[in-house]
Amino acid sequence: MQTKKSIAVVGMGNLHSVTRALEYVCPSFVSIELTHNVQTIADADAVLFPGQGAAASCMTNLQSYEGLTHQLLQASEQKPFLGICMGMQVLFTKSEENEGVDCLNKVAGTVKPFDFKARTASSQDMPPLKIPHMGWNSIEQTKQHPLWHNIPDHSNFYFVHSYYCECQQPQNIYGTTQYGHPFTSVIANKNYFAIQAHPEKSGDVGLQLLRNFVETV
Repeated sequence: MQTKKSIAVVGMGNLHSVTRALEYVCPSFVSIELTHNVQTIADADAVLFPGQGAAASCMTNLQSYEGLTHQLLQASEQKPFLGICMGMQVLFTKSEENEGVDCLNKVAGTVKPFDFKARTASSQDMPPLKIPHMGWNSIEQTKQHPLWHNIPDHSNFYFVHSYYCECQQPQNIYGTTQYGHPFTSVIANKNYFAIQAHPEKSGDVGLQLLRNFVETV
């Protein structure tokens, strides 16, 4: 008989698109629970952390539950852990959003705003880049990783964000994307993998990434 496995989706609001996509790729012996309960997260076999809202509200929500930030960091060290969008950004040292926010400081680096107001003379004839960065864009896989299995390099994923991650630890950069300039769109190390794009909105390649995550459980 197959042992039942569990994935905790950490969140405090409407994360139905993420949980539905995860349910779609999960085999029957894997249960999925949307939760902010520290013990549930501790007991889970894997953790998916989408994050929500702006940096300040996301951190405030996390800190409003005793022990939750500690448990998230512990989970990222001890079991398969997937961060998505804001769930990637708050892993960094700080964010410049909301006039500056201290984040979880798991990865050295800063989350900065896209700013395309200052355009060089050579780019004057180019159409202005819109903020937020919204829509399909490719990710260059800078290092091999099990979560890249069956996903071609430079595949297109769906992005929605106005701030980007500037990672100070090159060894943790597993994917980059170009939007006005290159930025870190995927980080990973040991148990954790985090992506700026939204796999649940990225069609077949997004579902494959979630399927690869489930395979690690």
